[in-house]
Amino acid sequence: MYPTTLTQLTRANPFSAPLFSLQKCVKLAAASFWPDSCEFGSQKYFILCGFGGILSCGTTHTAVVPLDLVKCRMQVDPAKYKSIFNGFSITVREDGVRGLAKGWAPTFIGYSMQGLCKFGFYEVFKVMYGDLLGEENAYMWRTSLYLAASASAEFFADMALAPMEACKVRIQTQPGYANTLRECAPKMYAEEGLWAFYKGVVPLWMRQIPYTMMKFACFERTVELLYKYVVPKPRSECSKPEQLVVTFIAGYIAGVFCAIVSHPADSVVSVLNKEKGSTATQVLKKLGPKGVWKGLVARIIMIGTLTALQWFIYDSVKVYFRLPRPPPPEMPESLKKKLGLTE
Repeated sequence: MYPTTLTQLTRANPFSAPLFSLQKCVKLAAASFWPDSCEFGSQKYFILCGFGGILSCGTTHTAVVPLDLVKCRMQVDPAKYKSIFNGFSITVREDGVRGLAKGWAPTFIGYSMQGLCKFGFYEVFKVMYGDLLGEENAYMWRTSLYLAASASAEFFADMALAPMEACKVRIQTQPGYANTLRECAPKMYAEEGLWAFYKGVVPLWMRQIPYTMMKFACFERTVELLYKYVVPKPRSECSKPEQLVVTFIAGYIAGVFCAIVSHPADSVVSVLNKEKGSTATQVLKKLGPKGVWKGLVARIIMIGTLTALQWFIYDSVKVYFRLPRPPPPEMPESLKKKLGLTE
């Protein structure tokens, strides 16, 4: 009798396995004292998601302007800029170190606006399409849901990006044309009118919509698989820093696939914005099957790092503002019963 009673008392002791108990207590206390700042799918939620998109896209794209500049020059003048290192050395020799920052202003403005629409509208469309499908269909068709929501968001995001992208490429790839956004935009408008800023929007859609579909769908499913097969404990038991590490890894994996899928269209956009009066079809014929893949290595490095950092910053913004961060989707109980997976 005595050993049994002693065993029960020991198990009931709140200080047995103190580290495990302390971790659980801290998590419970954090949930009590720092609840979510808003409801999932509320107007505040979508606005702050859009703000997270501004920070994640605007800052990261601006940070890699030197690499982007060399990549663009390799695409439009492969005879002169034969490799990444060769491109950097020629640019520094001709324009100095400051020359590597050409196009930073349109990059920052354009990709901030794109990030606002990309991430903000993605959350909007994901909730909207999910409600239309219903809980069970939204789970079974979740990859299609991610693809549809991201494509819809990017359609509008590219319309916000197109004018600044046109200015950026013109500054970076036409030496002597203009050194700043204030010089470039009026000059382009005087020469070609408003069309100068939107003639690249169709190839931009060709580049960015597949890119974004891959970015979001691949990221969402990679996170799901990492928690299921790689991370040794459930997401609910992971600390915020551990969750952000998973976010970064999934973001980089998604970024590599993004770069490959969207690179041919990226080459067309770069050449199209450099040459006056040309069309996407003419540029595609001129580049040929091999030409559209020039600069791919530079773009994989750039986009892989960019995508990982963007997801990391975006998720960090959600953590900072205490936004709801739902765990990876699980099969609804009603669907489990239909499929005979539960009693």
